[in-house]
Amino acid sequence: MKKYWVPLIVGVSMAVGMIVGSVYTVRHKVLTTYEQMAGFRTSSDNKISEMLRLIDDVYVDSVVSDSISEAILPLIVKQLDPHSAYIPAADLEAVNEQLEGSFSGIGVQFSLQNDTVYVVDVISGGPSERAGLLDGDRIVEVNDTAFVGNQINNEKVMKKLRGPKGSKVRLGVVRRNTSELLHFDITRGDIPVHSVDVAYMVTPTTGYIAVNKFGANTYNEFLTALAKLKKAHALNVVVDLRGNAGGYMDAALNMLNEFLSNNDLMVYVEGRSYPREESRANGYGSAQNMKIAVLIDEWSASASEIFAGAIQDNDRGIIVGRRSFGKGLVQNQMEFNDGSAVRLTVARYYTPAGRCIQKPYERGKAEDYETDLLNRYLHGEFFSQDSIRQSDTIIYRTKGGREVHGGGGIMPDIFVPRDTTGVSPYFNRLVNGSHLYRFALDYSERHRTRLTKFADWQSLVAYLQQQNLYDQVADYATKKGISGSESDKQVSRTLILRHVTSYIVRNILGDDGFFPYINSYDDMVNRAVQELEKRH
Repeated sequence: MKKYWVPLIVGVSMAVGMIVGSVYTVRHKVLTTYEQMAGFRTSSDNKISEMLRLIDDVYVDSVVSDSISEAILPLIVKQLDPHSAYIPAADLEAVNEQLEGSFSGIGVQFSLQNDTVYVVDVISGGPSERAGLLDGDRIVEVNDTAFVGNQINNEKVMKKLRGPKGSKVRLGVVRRNTSELLHFDITRGDIPVHSVDVAYMVTPTTGYIAVNKFGANTYNEFLTALAKLKKAHALNVVVDLRGNAGGYMDAALNMLNEFLSNNDLMVYVEGRSYPREESRANGYGSAQNMKIAVLIDEWSASASEIFAGAIQDNDRGIIVGRRSFGKGLVQNQMEFNDGSAVRLTVARYYTPAGRCIQKPYERGKAEDYETDLLNRYLHGEFFSQDSIRQSDTIIYRTKGGREVHGGGGIMPDIFVPRDTTGVSPYFNRLVNGSHLYRFALDYSERHRTRLTKFADWQSLVAYLQQQNLYDQVADYATKKGISGSESDKQVSRTLILRHVTSYIVRNILGDDGFFPYINSYDDMVNRAVQELEKRH
């Protein structure tokens, strides 16, 4: 037996030796590489970059380090404040596009209805208008390939329709009352990104301007809007910043400069590595003698709050509405070599009275921060001023000595609650399912020839009021399986008619008709106008 065991023992010993030797050899190689990584143990505390280098040098499989970085960077930034953000290269152009003055495309506003691209509006002077597209057209082919069905979405539509300036796209279009498929060859061009929705006179002495964002062209658009109102002899102006989430601070400061006196403080910015920097009015503003009211709500943020806070702290005008969002952090965008970027918070901004309006947050807990508006709603803040809770107990004073508060948005001088009149479960089902919007699109298309004969919103609305729209909506809803009690239907009747009418007016006359109509029954706009006109 022994003669069999000896070779076996020797063989096993040799095998174990080979295995152990192999392990030690690999370990030796790892340590050699590890020690050669310059300063790993002695001069660097950056574990993230060193970990990436280790993976690149010694990990068992080949790994593209960029893919790891793309996964890690958002997690790092997420540990900071809620407004710092990492932007991948693939998304940067689209993100910047929202604030730039233009993008390249075909020049239409569209809506996806029944798995089809529906042209809601052909932008005046754009490539599609020049090619012959009309409002109400349905795009069913792109470059001779079918483009319909549940596989398409908004992102896919934009990718197909947008493209480099000068590039071409061929569209197949279905047009109402035309049996044949129409084809249009469109050369993409610059499409303006507007941030001023509308400017018009509400009364003979008071004008209204709606600003949806602060972008590259906002100031020039605002000057044009102001000039239009002045030509109409406006003495007062309502600047509507509801739903305006901010944008470029310079645009807000340039607008502020039009209203403030020489050397009035507009805002100051300060951070750990960012010395205090003040922005003051130069005294050359063209609207220093106009009375101003600023409308804000819970979605007004950042640059909107800078504008409202400066008007309030300088006692220059009145703020009407509800407490604003509460974003008082300043981001700088810094780009990486691969085309990605990080928007990093570098400072806080303060209103002239010294208020930082940033609402409280905990680093790395963005989820809690994002539920703040929901908590405000549940607490009743949108409906009662007495329900508002502010974290900052410090009292600040305006230029004229009025008491104001910070620590969570701009508090309006005049509170206007949300109007819930007419809201019912039936109405909510119609709105949440986009049924009112879809009905209005369909109605506008079927009656476009007749509706386009009306030149102003008043005559169009007067006509629509005679068309028994409510019963048509109710029949449409029933066919879509939307039911409701008779009491709910009666409670919501007026509200349903207003929504449908506003959508039809917008489809036919655009924002120039839409805003005057909806503002005619808007409590916040009407209250602002009343306050301005009684102060003369």
